[in-house]
Amino acid sequence: MSAQQTTPRDDTLWRRVVREVADDLAVDAHARDRAGRSPRDEVERLQEAGLPAFLTAADPLLGGGHGADLRTACSAVRELSAADSSVGELLAHHYALSWTSRFLTGPSGRGGTFPRLDARTAAEGWLLAGAAEPPPAGAGPGLTLTRADRGGWLLDGRRAFDSAVTVADRLVVTARPAGTADQLVVLVDPAHPGVRAEAAADRVGQRLTGAGTVVFDHVPVPRARVLGTLPADEHAVAPFTALAPLVLRLLLVHVALGIAEGALAEARDVNRAIAPEPGAAPAEALPDQGDDPYLLLSYGELATAAHTAAAVAERATDALARGLRSGWTLAVEDRADLAVLVAAAETVTGRAAVQLTTRILELVEGAPPAGVGGPGFDRFWRNARALTARTRPSHRLRDIGDHYLNGTHARLARSA
Repeated sequence: MSAQQTTPRDDTLWRRVVREVADDLAVDAHARDRAGRSPRDEVERLQEAGLPAFLTAADPLLGGGHGADLRTACSAVRELSAADSSVGELLAHHYALSWTSRFLTGPSGRGGTFPRLDARTAAEGWLLAGAAEPPPAGAGPGLTLTRADRGGWLLDGRRAFDSAVTVADRLVVTARPAGTADQLVVLVDPAHPGVRAEAAADRVGQRLTGAGTVVFDHVPVPRARVLGTLPADEHAVAPFTALAPLVLRLLLVHVALGIAEGALAEARDVNRAIAPEPGAAPAEALPDQGDDPYLLLSYGELATAAHTAAAVAERATDALARGLRSGWTLAVEDRADLAVLVAAAETVTGRAAVQLTTRILELVEGAPPAGVGGPGFDRFWRNARALTARTRPSHRLRDIGDHYLNGTHARLARSA
């Protein structure tokens, strides 16, 4: 049965769809990681399964969508990331971007001229890429908008993005109109001749996310493709709008958790005693490692670290899901509390993913290439390092401490 037939209440069906896609990705994950090609085939697998539309409620006019909630999306990203974390990250960015118009249209449903991005994305089967936040400090001037002669805007500039720029159906980007400090969030068709995507080469990890830099040269942006406005004054941003970056950060927490759990499961299979082939001489059998007390101790520590990270991530997921249900009634203090939980999940899960994948390289050292799980365990470590290198745990911990001790909110908002 196709994932397009999934309904919000059919948990068994969606779990089976995600499991089938994850199993499919796991078969050749090592070979695809080594090849490092553009993830066109991977995106086709996701679209055939209906997963890009998974988080969106069906629209009575446009159709499409399955209406899954944030918890379900995080679970799907986590399971896919255990098999191939690049695909998990690519889908995480798409899910966060698909909700862009929800966070920008205001309590009345107005504020952008393209308010149903999620429903249109589901109906068209689009994969989204880009970023609905301005570039971080030091990342360059960002993108700019100038008034077009016949109305609308012209988009110029270049910006690097973490996923899918080489395969996306639509790009969601922020750009600053001339003469203002505010940012407009706009939707762009990457097929326009003024858009050029340059794939990132020789990445250490997360090689199949489709990361790269996009150059925009006088690309027309009609008013109908403006999703909303991000005020330059952070105090003017509604608490519900400020949840948007937290959604992405939490989804990426589940990517890191999937890396840790996938590496641990594959390493366990390698280190278990493997029965010899029928007719093989006793010397050809692998030694039984199941009674090695040091190996048992190591796996006890690693499993505990994974369980701890999962518990922290799941607590943050439950809290953010409740915050999303609050909608535009969400208070500033509530948003700050949610930011603390997401920051804690990032810190705990990021550290666990790096430490666990590092230790696993030692545990499987010397395992034969033909063993269960096969070669390529270094990809888990590389992927964990590449994913977590974008955040600074010391900054997150400082913000958490400032909030706990002083009740500070502003720095948590900026850290998003």
